[in-house]
Amino acid sequence: MDISYKIPESVLVVIHTADLEVLLIERADKPGYWQSVTGSKDTIDEPLSETAVREVEEETGIVVSGVASSLQTFPAREGKAKPIVPLNNLRDWQLSNVYEIYLVWRHRYAPGITQNIEHVFSLLVPRDIPIALAPREHLNYLWLPYIEAADKCFSPSNAEAILQLPLHLH
Repeated sequence: MDISYKIPESVLVVIHTADLEVLLIERADKPGYWQSVTGSKDTIDEPLSETAVREVEEETGIVVSGVASSLQTFPAREGKAKPIVPLNNLRDWQLSNVYEIYLVWRHRYAPGITQNIEHVFSLLVPRDIPIALAPREHLNYLWLPYIEAADKCFSPSNAEAILQLPLHLH
């Protein structure tokens, strides 16, 4: 049997509005655990920006693309239009955190892997952008002013990234 493990390199994408409201999503596997968009690379050579774009779409339904306008819609396979934000609204902070993988999730990684490298990004979106959560991954979402959002996060690295948001505005 071929067991595929998660790659211990991931992205954290802080989705925010121009007035510093931050989107938080509640984990389905841990109700009460609020976070920004996170996710591991699918392959070792997947560029981090592609990981960020893929995870944002998978977890929120927001398509990040090279389109020119500030917000368009993209026809989805299910017949519902998906919101699109320009690729230049995604910012790579060139910041990485190394943290201990929580025991509850360590089984997803190869034996002996205890740490993850997390690369921080932010994504500027309009406040009224539609959010479509992946129901197997997340239960709810909410928008909060950035300081309140940081206080609600269960992950210290996520909270710290949100608090740094004013330093990384477009």
